[in-house]
Amino acid sequence: MNVILFDDPALRVQLMPFTMTRPVAAIRVGILTIAEKWTGWLGTTPSYQTEKYLSKKYPRREGQGTLLINGAVCPDDVLIVAVRSLPEGYFLVKDNLLIAANNPVGDMTPSNTMPYPYDLTVIDKTWKIFRENAAQIKLDFKRITEGRKSQPIHNLDPNTVVYNPDDVFIEEGVSIRAAVLNAESGPIYLGKNSIVQEGALIRGSFALGEGSIVNMGAKVRGDTSVGPYCKIGGEVSNSVLFAYSNKAHDGFLGNSVLGEWCNLGADTNTSNLKNNYDNTKLWNHAKGGFEDTGLQFCGLMMGDHSKCGINTMFNTATVVDVSSNIYGEGYPRNYIPSFAWGGSGGFNTYQLAKALDTAERVMARRNVVLDSIDKEILSHIFETTVNSRVWEKK
Repeated sequence: MNVILFDDPALRVQLMPFTMTRPVAAIRVGILTIAEKWTGWLGTTPSYQTEKYLSKKYPRREGQGTLLINGAVCPDDVLIVAVRSLPEGYFLVKDNLLIAANNPVGDMTPSNTMPYPYDLTVIDKTWKIFRENAAQIKLDFKRITEGRKSQPIHNLDPNTVVYNPDDVFIEEGVSIRAAVLNAESGPIYLGKNSIVQEGALIRGSFALGEGSIVNMGAKVRGDTSVGPYCKIGGEVSNSVLFAYSNKAHDGFLGNSVLGEWCNLGADTNTSNLKNNYDNTKLWNHAKGGFEDTGLQFCGLMMGDHSKCGINTMFNTATVVDVSSNIYGEGYPRNYIPSFAWGGSGGFNTYQLAKALDTAERVMARRNVVLDSIDKEILSHIFETTVNSRVWEKK
């Protein structure tokens, strides 16, 4: 079966800045990315149908028996049955959303359409990444750990306190020292070769990716996913870090999403609740303006390669696009476009050559190469986001 995860163009724009640098299905929610979820359920590695400038890094694989699946849809046991049983030439839909198509020929019509009558988890807004995270951790945890045996916790460290150990799973190579793991509210998953340092307090649901670190004295309040090769410290609540990103120091990160290669300086704090308890309004790229999320709690959405200096304060519901550098006193604006350099006092353009040089150094520290394809992607983003850098027009 040739499985292709396609980007719905309308949903892709809704999910910026994260989809500026990846297909929709490469978004992490729960323990796994959406693509990794489909890989596990279907037993085959899918390819992607995405924007042209991303297709070198995320190519579409051609072959017979093509099954197209919407990359924003998270699989579950009910949906998998419907997808597997979809007749050839038919489309599976819910309301106006195309879920899947089996070897489609021609346009979708009433005669070749099958409605899906059950509930569906669709990541069609950036804030749904953290809102759906707890449920997705639970689903991923069940599938990843089913029929497997965790490493024995107290053999690793007799000074670590564990509540509800049946919902704690530890992969090989994990190191834990004098921590508290409380899985009474949800499962805790510690990935291969991850580290939990002394005095860390972790409440489930929680997922720690391969090679990632929870620093000394960290307070993780639950419903949080930390992807591979990240570092977290301070206080973290209901947030998702995709991979290779650091929130290593004191400060609060709540109801937030960080892409890859992000770094929050020491004592960075994100507000996730307005003082008047109103709904939060978040920048929406499809609208070109702020949109009511319907949520009271919403923090920071930060795209790949963006960073901030020490003591940065992010206001409630702030969006930072790709490869920006924020610093200085006061609150920066609630929407910061790609390749911005500055803060509350104003912005200049983070010139492409300098941004690429920094990215190359940052990635080299993790033994990852910024190759020509990655450079092309960042160059494309720099060129196509020029209109959002309004200061360049002055």
